[in-house]
Amino acid sequence: MLVLESKLVAAPKQFALIDEATRTFQFIRNKALRHWMDTKGATKYDLNKQCAILAKEFV
Repeated sequence: MLVLESKLVAAPKQFALIDEATRTFQFIRNKALRHWMDTKGATKYDLNKQCAILAKEFV
């Protein structure tokens, strides 16, 4: 498991941006994991394509 930890002094707006980036990362990670589990023989290139599809869908 990958654990990211940060300690900083920042404004509340900056903390909100960090939280949003973390939620975005977790969403993409979970979507990629689900795609990998559902698609037999998925490669790293397929997961990269899935990320591009998510970017177009949610922008």
